[in-house]
Amino acid sequence: MTAADHPSAADGPVAVLANPTAGRGRHRGLLPQVLERLAAAGRPVRVLDARSAVQAQAACHEAVGEGASALVAVGGDGTVHLALQAVAGTSVPFGAVPAGTGNDFAVDTGFPADPLAAADLIAAAVRERRSRPVDLARIAAADGTHRWYGAVLAAGFDAIVNERANRMRWPRGPRRYDLAILVELARLRPRRYTLRLDGETHETDAVLVAVGNCPTYGGGMRICPAADPTDGLLDVVVGGRFDRRTLMRVKPRIYEGTHVEHPLVRSYRARTVEVAAEGITTYADGERAIDLPVTITAVPGAVRLLR
Repeated sequence: MTAADHPSAADGPVAVLANPTAGRGRHRGLLPQVLERLAAAGRPVRVLDARSAVQAQAACHEAVGEGASALVAVGGDGTVHLALQAVAGTSVPFGAVPAGTGNDFAVDTGFPADPLAAADLIAAAVRERRSRPVDLARIAAADGTHRWYGAVLAAGFDAIVNERANRMRWPRGPRRYDLAILVELARLRPRRYTLRLDGETHETDAVLVAVGNCPTYGGGMRICPAADPTDGLLDVVVGGRFDRRTLMRVKPRIYEGTHVEHPLVRSYRARTVEVAAEGITTYADGERAIDLPVTITAVPGAVRLLR
C-alpha cells in the first residue's frame, strides 16, 4: 500500500522529521522546545529515526502509512522536500518549522520565520483540526519516475553550479559553493532549451531557467516573483543569452525580483511545463532531482498545511 491509501488517523501521533544539521546546526538546541510546543496539540509526538536522506524519506512514508495525524518537518527546504514526498496527494496535513539555511517553502506558504512561533501555529492547527490546501509541483522523468517539490525547480546556471559543488571534494563548507560558481562562470555559455508550455513550444538559448510553484529559492531569492502556490499554475522564468558580466549584474536583482524587468528575461505561466536540454540535472527545493528532459505539472491542493 502507498501513503495515499491511508488517511490520517484523527488521534494518531504527530510525526516529526528533524534535521539537526539544518542551518549549519544553529537551531540544534531548539528541538526540545519545538517538540514541547507541538505536544500542546494534545497528541503524542513521535520523532522519526533517520540518519540519511534515504532513511528520512522512508521514515516519513512509514509514518504516514501507519496513520500519523500529521507530519512536521523541522529543518530547511531539503528537510521539507523529503517530507513532501510522503504527504503529497494524501489527506495527512503537513507543517514546516523553518530551521534551515533556506526556508523558502515554509515562509512563502505563510509559516512564521521564527521556529517556535511556527511550532505554536502548527500545534494550534492540529488541535483545532485546521488545514489549508496549497499546490505542489510534480516532476516526471521520461522513464516514469517522479518527485514532488514545493518551491522552485532550477534547470539552468544555478543547477549546474549545484551539480559542480556536489562533485567537489574540496573545500568543505560554503566556500565549495563559491568556488563552484567561479568555475562555472568561467565556462558560462547559453544552453539550447526546448520548452513546451501547455503544449506550446518555445526554442530558446538561455542561462537561467526556473519553474516556480512559490516565488523564492536559495534562502529568499525571488527568482519567480509572481508565483502563487494557490493559483494552480507554475511560473517559468527564463534568462536568455547572458554573458558573464551581464549575469553578475543581474544576479543581485533576483533578491528583489526585479531581474524579470531585464530585456533578456522572459516570464510565462502554465499548468504543464516540459523542459529539455542536454547535460543538465535539475535541482528542486535545493535538492538534486531529475536529469532533463522532465515534465512538471502543477497539482492544485496537493498538500494540506497546518496553518
